[in-house]
Amino acid sequence: MSDDMHLTLPDPRSRNPLVFPDGSQDPATVFLSEVVDHPNIEIGDWTYYNDRTLPDDYAETLAPYLYPGAPERLSIGRFCQIAQGVQFVTATANHPMTGISTFPFAVFDRERIGGYRDSLPRGRDTKVGHDCWIGREAVLMPGAELGCGVIVAARAVVRGKVPDFAIVAGNPAKIIRMRFEPMEITELLEIAWWLWAPEKIAENLHLIEQGDVPALARCNKDRVLE
Repeated sequence: MSDDMHLTLPDPRSRNPLVFPDGSQDPATVFLSEVVDHPNIEIGDWTYYNDRTLPDDYAETLAPYLYPGAPERLSIGRFCQIAQGVQFVTATANHPMTGISTFPFAVFDRERIGGYRDSLPRGRDTKVGHDCWIGREAVLMPGAELGCGVIVAARAVVRGKVPDFAIVAGNPAKIIRMRFEPMEITELLEIAWWLWAPEKIAENLHLIEQGDVPALARCNKDRVLE
């Protein structure tokens, strides 16, 4: 990087961080931490979502079955990239399966609906690591866990745990390949650039945007956590 080039990260508190050369903002690109206010959802800084439909309720759009106070949570790390149509199907979407019918009769009875929710089994939390890219219309099923650096192909249906820096596709989603060698993955998790201070990330963007893991590792000394 040239000495006269000063790079900065976008303000993580901005709602629409994508600014075009003419100065206009893209309304379809939002930092999710600024548009989601839900007690069961945690979203890291700089994680963005792009949706040309401009939803009125981003929490409802992404996790339609996760009601406030539900027994499970959705957590998404920093610097994730989430495409239009992605949905997190949490465990509260489940139906009872111990009886003869799976029809949720109690949902339609206001006297019983509270007890119905309490009767459902406690589902696992859904977790997305840092720097994950989730493609258009992908679905993460209850309890799915993505490691850091995972890429999920468009319309994939993900269940269970996906290891760090894997690329998955299909229904059910399967690993297509790993993005780095095992030793490189170990080193990248140790580097954890996504936890660096913003100034350090900006200073080393030229390395983060490249594929040279050893070069980035040399910048890892004296890492500063926010």
